[in-house]
Amino acid sequence: MPSPKQPPKWRQIADEIAAEIRNGHYSPDQRLPSVQTQVAAGRGATATVHRAYQALEAEGLVRMVFGSGTVVLGPGDSPHTVVTGAARLDRLRRTGQPLTPGETYANAQSVLRSCADSEVAALLGIELYDELVIRSRTFMRGERAITLALNFIHMRALSVLPELLDAGPMPKFRHDLYAERTGQQLAAGPQKSAARFASTNELAEFGIDVPPDAPIPVLVLRTVYSDDDGPLEVWEDILRPGMWHATP
Repeated sequence: MPSPKQPPKWRQIADEIAAEIRNGHYSPDQRLPSVQTQVAAGRGATATVHRAYQALEAEGLVRMVFGSGTVVLGPGDSPHTVVTGAARLDRLRRTGQPLTPGETYANAQSVLRSCADSEVAALLGIELYDELVIRSRTFMRGERAITLALNFIHMRALSVLPELLDAGPMPKFRHDLYAERTGQQLAAGPQKSAARFASTNELAEFGIDVPPDAPIPVLVLRTVYSDDDGPLEVWEDILRPGMWHATP
């Protein structure tokens, strides 16, 4: 039987350091060893260690400060970058941990709604105002909302996963349950990003108080997941104004 495929070296380094942060080897506000120190210790090549540090920053564990090194973030710290749904899924598959240290979520909801977004309707291959399942939650770091996460799910998934209408956590990640029950794996398309102005409701969820109709830009990331029969789910991450997503 073939041995499991090993993740790339930079990912292995990032996971090792993440474990060291979780077990207290590195504490909040402490600086990680420099990239060159890690290279001299035999951890990997310069580009490999640097990419591992970028991944840790993208996952909200550290902050890379030009001229000052890489600092471990504490539970109350807010990174400049955010962790998207695709990155959470990747971490869940690798480590079993769906959240980074200090990250929580609130306002979990799951409802049936008509699809009023023409782009989402086109991505799912449905008609505008057709019904779909919308799951949503707000990811927090400390008291600060950092990402509004939305999942737009085709109605054909509901016959396989009636649990979708329960806002609480499932016994397994829903894509894995879907694969078990249908024999079909869900594959992710490319992540696409676009900027737009935040709605009043989104600004309220982020806790941002501005005059009505103030143009506050946000970055929106979308990923489409499909099975053999076509698109099944659109993931949408709305990032807090002033934050961005770093791709490791």
